[in-house]
Amino acid sequence: MTMVLRILNLGGGKDRSIPNAVNVDISPDVSPDIVHNLNRFPWPFKESEFDAIYCKDVLEHLENLVGVMEEIHRVSKPGGRVYITTPHFSCANSYTDPTHCQHLGLHSFDYFTGDRREDWYTPVRFKKIRADLFFHLKWKNKLVWRLAKWRPDFYEEHLPWIFPAWFMYFELEVMK
Repeated sequence: MTMVLRILNLGGGKDRSIPNAVNVDISPDVSPDIVHNLNRFPWPFKESEFDAIYCKDVLEHLENLVGVMEEIHRVSKPGGRVYITTPHFSCANSYTDPTHCQHLGLHSFDYFTGDRREDWYTPVRFKKIRADLFFHLKWKNKLVWRLAKWRPDFYEEHLPWIFPAWFMYFELEVMK
């Protein structure tokens, strides 16, 4: 018997590249499976309903990141995976898009893993599986990308406004 994974795609717009995903968006114009404002809690899903949640360029648009992460945790199964892409705070688009509410860095999700001293914002926990920075594909960025991969804290502290990153990718595991 084949096990069918339940997948949730948050704020996917017209993107239907994730097979069999339940697509949620605030806009009925993009024909999502469910029209819902992700800033409104609780979301219309049961607890522990999804094996995987995709957040492709959506979290930066939401007002309450802590509340959103709590909802992601609530609707995910134990051990579920959360896949996130979001602009790095140094990317011009992070500030150019007037709908962005969040400007995030490589350690923004550490507040949900227990890897920061300030971990009291929420009791929900995720395990960080992967956190990567990406740069535009230009010759000068190859060296910066290598440095940022080797010394991410040094990059974020000293270089982001000189050599802006493009976006970040995170993979988190739901801990319940």
